[in-house]
Parts: sequence; C-alpha cells; structure tokens
Amino acid sequence: MPPLRFLVFVGVSLVVFGAILRWTLRARALPPKAGMIAGLAFVVVVLGMVFAKFGATAGLPWPVYYGVPAATTLALPPLVLRMHTREFGMYVVLAFASSPAIHAFFSFFVGWHEYMPFWRIASLWELGA
Repeated sequence: MPPLRFLVFVGVSLVVFGAILRWTLRARALPPKAGMIAGLAFVVVVLGMVFAKFGATAGLPWPVYYGVPAATTLALPPLVLRMHTREFGMYVVLAFASSPAIHAFFSFFVGWHEYMPFWRIASLWELGA
C-alpha cells in the first residue's frame, strides 16, 4: 500500500473514531476532554493500524493483525471512559460498523481495496467496465 493511501486511511479512521466517541458520549454532562479522546484515538487508530500494517506485511494471519486492534478498539475506550451500558452498546455497534463502512466507501468510490483486503468490493470503474 502506498504511504499516502495509508495516511489517508489513518486520517479518515481518526475522524470517524472521534465522531463515534463524541456521538456515543453526547448525553454526558461532562464529556471527556479533547486530550483524552486524542490519546485514545492515537492508541486505537494510529497504533492499531500500524500494528495491522506491519502484521500483514510480516505475514501474520489476518485474524491476528485485525483481531488485536479490534480487541483494543472494543475494550480500551469503554474501560478508560467508563462507559455506561447504553453508551457501550451504541459504541460497539458503531465501532463494528465503521471499518466495513470505510472499506466499502474507499473500495467502491476510490478503488482502494487495502483497508480490509480479505473482503473484495468492486469499484465503480470495475462495474462500468
């Protein structure tokens, strides 16, 4: 994967992850500070994607290089932010939906299939050919 694509994927994932946390925690009287959200986003998104990238390059099986970041995504924010049951439920649904949604968008509209390479989605160009 070209470095620019990887950076675009990381950037979009950071925005989506931040939006998920903000939406999930919107009803709190005292929402988490921006630094807390940024720190979680760095660990979950940036380190998670770097781990997945290097795991894939090293030949690890995809359940490992996707499983470790997925487990971190599902466990770390709820624990650190002490999410209530309703917040946790909403967070889990959105977190699980975000990666396939990002992959579907980039695969279909841009023709980049690397975000979830084990799930092939044809691009607009492939369908029109």
